Amino acid sequence: MQKPAARPSNPCFSSGPCPKRPGWSPAALGGALVGRSHRSKEGKARLKEAIDRTRAVLGVPADYRIAIVPASDTGAVEMALWSLLGPRPVDVLAWESFGSEWVSDVTESLCLPGTRVFEAAYGALPDLSVVDFQHDVVFVWNGTTSGVKLPNGDFIPDDRAGLTICDATSAAFAMPLPWSKLDVVTFSWQKVLGGEGAHGVIILGPRAAERLQTFVPDRPLPKIFRMAKKGKIDEALFEGATINTPSMICVEDYLDALRWAESLGGLSALCARSQRNLAVLEAWVARTYWIDFLAERADTRSNTSICLKLTAPWFAALDAKQQSAAVEKMAKLLDAEGVAFDINGYRSAPPGLRIWGGATVEAADLEALLPWLEWAYAQIQQPAA
Repeated sequence: MQKPAARPSNPCFSSGPCPKRPGWSPAALGGALVGRSHRSKEGKARLKEAIDRTRAVLGVPADYRIAIVPASDTGAVEMALWSLLGPRPVDVLAWESFGSEWVSDVTESLCLPGTRVFEAAYGALPDLSVVDFQHDVVFVWNGTTSGVKLPNGDFIPDDRAGLTICDATSAAFAMPLPWSKLDVVTFSWQKVLGGEGAHGVIILGPRAAERLQTFVPDRPLPKIFRMAKKGKIDEALFEGATINTPSMICVEDYLDALRWAESLGGLSALCARSQRNLAVLEAWVARTYWIDFLAERADTRSNTSICLKLTAPWFAALDAKQQSAAVEKMAKLLDAEGVAFDINGYRSAPPGLRIWGGATVEAADLEALLPWLEWAYAQIQQPAA
């Protein structure tokens, strides 16, 4: 098979950090407040602007608090787990690697009694009907490494007694989130909006805020996890007074991405762009015999971290190590041609491809990528025995 003539204009399809917005260049950072203190009047104003624009684009309710925190989404989730869990038993859901990390934290680090774990293999969701919302519940919204998302929040009752703690890092800005169902939401702006890394965002609903003020963990909390002082919420944190020193270049980059999102029409436009990207791959998968989605159900297919598996009989006959080598070869061929970077599946996921389809990706680039995927497959394809 000959190499295709057309190439994607942007070959960046990584699932984190994710592609920059269309048209981005370093010039977008020209207004960054470099060389200035984040505690200065101007610095705090810039951080507060990031919080306010986040609220506007995501449609976060006015009584939910938003803070910029250290250590990306991981730091935001850890902050929630260590600060809030303890008063009630905990149910933890996992269907991919990051959910499994939160299982380990709750069961092995926090060692909370009464913890129940509900897991599913890559491609599936656990049985959501068995979750007890008298307990605190920890889950991801979108499985970044499995390409499996929650179809909606209908499984979460409005009259729950426990808190819902949702890692939404590859869902925020690409999927509608039912705020009334979620007490804590975390994400990093390096995902759907393609911002620079190292910063996380935590969003606390009123019920989580009440927990902060009425529960004092019986464990030491590192400084970077502390959202309350002497039984009172550190309100300054939610106005832009970050716990540690943020990168004002990264903040400027996030502001640029938020302004771009606003220029498109906000969250609905971002979601529509991402859904168009998924539709491009859905049409291709439907007509291509050797590929399928890792997600078992169409309503759980992620429209951001789109995970694919090879299904040809010759590939299925290989052992796991051979399958991984074959897919890695495919990814390296595409990388060497400069048409697709970083699309090998996650290291702990079944061998396959993972292609980012968030709003910063152009559908035309995905269309241009498809013939290259077929070319790369032809290079590794083994004849039938």
